[in-house]
Amino acid sequence: MCLSRFVLLIFLVVVLPAVSADVAILRTDYYQKTCPDFNKITALELSCPGVVSCADILAQATRDLVTMVGGPYFDVKLGRKDGLESKAHKVQGNVPMPNQTVHDIHGMFKKNGFSLREMVALSGAHTIGFSHCKEFSDRLFGSKADPEINPRFATALKGLCKNHTVDDTIAAFNDVMTPGKFDNMYFKNLKRGLGLLASDHLLIKDNSTKPFVELYATNEKAFFEDFARAMEKMGTVGVKGDGEGEVRRRCDHFNNLNV
Repeated sequence: MCLSRFVLLIFLVVVLPAVSADVAILRTDYYQKTCPDFNKITALELSCPGVVSCADILAQATRDLVTMVGGPYFDVKLGRKDGLESKAHKVQGNVPMPNQTVHDIHGMFKKNGFSLREMVALSGAHTIGFSHCKEFSDRLFGSKADPEINPRFATALKGLCKNHTVDDTIAAFNDVMTPGKFDNMYFKNLKRGLGLLASDHLLIKDNSTKPFVELYATNEKAFFEDFARAMEKMGTVGVKGDGEGEVRRRCDHFNNLNV
């Protein structure tokens, strides 16, 4: 999985549950009285033990990561609770996969109220981070290798991933041109055959999404504005309030587990 697929993380933590009425509890100043040092994430638990949810920490950290590498600032409303269940079978079929069609991926977003344009904007998160070879190796090797990948790019990826079956940690940057900068290069790359995942490449091939790729490739301001709005919207979907969740003591465990 891509290291900085913060959109996917938010999708897993926030979007998968059904929309609830608790969206109204979210506020940007939710912890102003109970934890005024909330923005200092590294000292958070020491300052306010048991007050701030992992879901809110993740949402805020996502925004901060985006801005740290040059991306747009967007408001993060706070007040979520952490979920009370985590089951692998509920993930399958509910999060985008590298080889899915535009239609299938949009279906996942559409059921949570996201337009095709918003989906493309959120896909722009692949302007940073990396993906493991197993997620795109079928585009490189064998009889089904994708002929539309930029030839020089394909050659480099084949060299990088030649041993991926014995070392599953081998990975490539999602954006080969500016991998550490949040910009619109991801969309420019798609036009050059430099999309890493099959689902990336399909955005420029599909007639329904191609116009948005073209727009964002030439207008970074439009991409930033749409991405910021889509992230703000994503943060209000499937919110768990009091009685529906908890504030975890450890983000990787439920509070009722003895660890």
